[in-house]
Amino acid sequence: MPVPRASVPAQVRRFLGTLSARQAGSVWLEQWLGGLARSIPSFVGFGVRFLLYRLLFARLDGFCFIYPGAYLTHTYGIRAGRNLHVNGGAFFDGRGGLTLGSNVLVGPNAVLLSSQHHWSDPSLPIVLQGHRLAATTIGDDVWIGANVVVTPGVTIGTGTVIGAGSVVTSDTAPYTIVAGVPARHIGDRPRPR
Repeated sequence: MPVPRASVPAQVRRFLGTLSARQAGSVWLEQWLGGLARSIPSFVGFGVRFLLYRLLFARLDGFCFIYPGAYLTHTYGIRAGRNLHVNGGAFFDGRGGLTLGSNVLVGPNAVLLSSQHHWSDPSLPIVLQGHRLAATTIGDDVWIGANVVVTPGVTIGTGTVIGAGSVVTSDTAPYTIVAGVPARHIGDRPRPR
């Protein structure tokens, strides 16, 4: 298939044209300041990352523990409740809107997405087809295990536990345990009284 010749500046202009000035500024700050803050160890690092993401998130209700090596992009679309814990290697994409409730645990190398590439036009390379945005919502008191992928547009119900290595492609019910590829209901958690 012949590849259309789009110059790099044209692709950059097209990408920047999809963002408001505030969003473009947030992406730029995340790339520079986030790159510096990602590797700072210990409690100093937690404090620096909290201050950075307090500035960049659409909303951050309380202190968060973002471990070294977590990578967050398009943070202007991320809203988070209190007591968020994000382990190293996790990747968050807030481009389409990512909402996390309070008391959420995210394991190492988990991927939470709110956008994906369009791929339906075979006459155009996927890289030139743009993105499909779909808001992703994580309820309160959720544990997302290591190496989990949550696809765009999914709602994770309050109290859900997602087993390590799962790929979540559909909504979950509150207080359930899901696992697998794709993730399926395998059990229930006790509900609070």
